[in-house]
Amino acid sequence: MHGTSERPRLAVFRSLRNIEGQVIDDDARRTLVGMSTLAPEFRGDAAAEGAGKVGSARTAGRLLAERARAVGVKTVVFDRGGYRYHGRVQAFAEGAREGGLEF
Repeated sequence: MHGTSERPRLAVFRSLRNIEGQVIDDDARRTLVGMSTLAPEFRGDAAAEGAGKVGSARTAGRLLAERARAVGVKTVVFDRGGYRYHGRVQAFAEGAREGGLEF
């Protein structure tokens, strides 16, 4: 996977309790935006979802998409990081699509 300035890479990392995503421009070697379930601004929105880790992943994906659109990113390449497209990784991707990202 390789992200460009026109179509950056959305990389996902999943741990046992949390999930995080970053929109990365590999050509410029910089992270444009990121979101984690550990972020302080995430805490209020996670309680509203109320569906455990999968619901939190969907909310995190949606918030990441909103941040990405704020900096002008509309389309991305999805890098699941070797994880199966299942459960929290799938929920994160669906949340990002709900937030307006295309991939």
